Amino acid sequence: MKKLGELLTEQGKLSERDVERTLLAQIEMGDLFGQVLVKLGLVSDQDVAVALSQQLDIPLLSSADFPQEPIPLANLAQDFLLSNNVVPVAVTDAGITFAASVPQDPFLYKALAMALDKTVFMALGLESDISKALQNYVNSEDDQEESLDDHFSGQSDDDFIEHLKDLASEAPVIRLVNQIIHRALDMKASDIHIEPFEDGLHLRYRVDGVLQHYPDPPAGNLAAAIASRIKLLSQMNIAERRLPQDGRIMTRVKGHELDLRVSTIPTVHGESIVMRVLDRESIKLSLSVMGFSDYNLRRYSELLARPHGVLLVTGPTGSGKTTTLYASLASLDSESLKIITVEDPVEYQLQGVNQIQVQSQIDLDFSRALRAILRQDPDIIMIGEMRDTETAKIGVQSALTGHMVLSTLHTNTAASAITRLEDMGVERYLITSSVNGVLAQRLVRSLCEDCKEPVELDNASINQTGLRPYVTGANCTVYQAVGCESCMKTGYSGRTGIHELFVLDDVMHGAIMSGADATVLHAAAKEQGMTTLYEDGLRKVLEGVTSMEEVLRVTRDQSEADAASLESQVVVPAAEFMAI
Repeated sequence: MKKLGELLTEQGKLSERDVERTLLAQIEMGDLFGQVLVKLGLVSDQDVAVALSQQLDIPLLSSADFPQEPIPLANLAQDFLLSNNVVPVAVTDAGITFAASVPQDPFLYKALAMALDKTVFMALGLESDISKALQNYVNSEDDQEESLDDHFSGQSDDDFIEHLKDLASEAPVIRLVNQIIHRALDMKASDIHIEPFEDGLHLRYRVDGVLQHYPDPPAGNLAAAIASRIKLLSQMNIAERRLPQDGRIMTRVKGHELDLRVSTIPTVHGESIVMRVLDRESIKLSLSVMGFSDYNLRRYSELLARPHGVLLVTGPTGSGKTTTLYASLASLDSESLKIITVEDPVEYQLQGVNQIQVQSQIDLDFSRALRAILRQDPDIIMIGEMRDTETAKIGVQSALTGHMVLSTLHTNTAASAITRLEDMGVERYLITSSVNGVLAQRLVRSLCEDCKEPVELDNASINQTGLRPYVTGANCTVYQAVGCESCMKTGYSGRTGIHELFVLDDVMHGAIMSGADATVLHAAAKEQGMTTLYEDGLRKVLEGVTSMEEVLRVTRDQSEADAASLESQVVVPAAEFMAI
């Protein structure tokens, strides 16, 4: 029988050097050869499964081969199924067929045959497919299990904590938490929400900015143990269940370095946990791939190249502000420039950049760190967020003394950042003297290339959506979301940015000094050539990047006003619009 490494090498999936590296890593990690390959990111789990199926001469089941409804079997405990990652898939007169991620395990085969006293057939399945089927199987028995609190009633706090630690270290809990985290990587989720309710533990993933409900995990009486497992991994206080806590998990999943920011809050039914997923290998720190139009990218790069001044990025939480700032710093020459950042938290580490983590427990806040930074002779300073008056004033003063300052603000439009600075106590003359520009940003979901569907818009629809200034004919073609297997039936895959760049030139300086509010400043900037978020979204609709519904969802606060004003404007040739 050929070895797994030989089969993958013959198939062109591995080199002999890769096999040698994996064997050395296997000695340290102790896992099976195929599992080590996947963890090192050398091949996919599908590649390993196909080769293993060939090596063992057993069938490889796809997700469609697993039953939709659980197959109840007596004499098989939940813990056994979970810890061995095995699930029944078929029962016939000849025997019972099981799918397992490690079907070659002789103990597993013997244990199943002895417990059932029937002929057992083993098949190979992907761990993710088995886990999904196993959840349905185990969920059917959840009602029969007593709660964890009842199980430990009458015990002291110390005993209860020790029991939680023991449960959190058992194979079923470890496997379940690992599956939850692994699934986030498979779904390309940005957040994992584990929420306890009266009817059980709910699991949701935020994918492309939208929460998606996943079949509830087979928690049963393990809800508290799952929370304890996550708190142990993130180095939280496992005994504290009444106060919010924050932590961090650094792990490697399928060859990816994952950084999980964990937050827990107490609710009436238990601890609600949210894990922010940061995949260091998936982030693209390049301004050219972040959805900038050529026009906005050119003007933003010009602002970034100025020797001093404040450059702000605005938008709500989760709109990619920090990623844009990271990409901006990555585009600069860190060899010839002294770049220092102060962040809370430091999300990604940049080569050649000095990054400071805010530590509120020792009074190392933004303002204190900024005062220290100015004594470090920096060329460029990045402030994670201007949260208070003191931080904003120090940032402005830094720009006036010859530094380039990058930061973020939470405002809806670019122009409203000016009034926000005024509200924070920064005088208008300081704003006009220091601020170079403001970039407002949102993230819209990109249409799935495999299933997006063209739609022909008539003249009435073009006028209604505000596309008329950019379309010369009576009709135009846009695309809408449909949904397929590759995009999990959502119709969207990935996200891109839409932008609104407010440049402070002489005209804007005059408007600010005259006391104009955000609405007046926004209108004046449009007259100077600023493309609004809604208009930039329309450009991506005509390009087939996203849908009209998605742009309206993200920019609903601007779309009605912009659409009304666009109808009164002169018609611009579509080719010229696409070039902007």
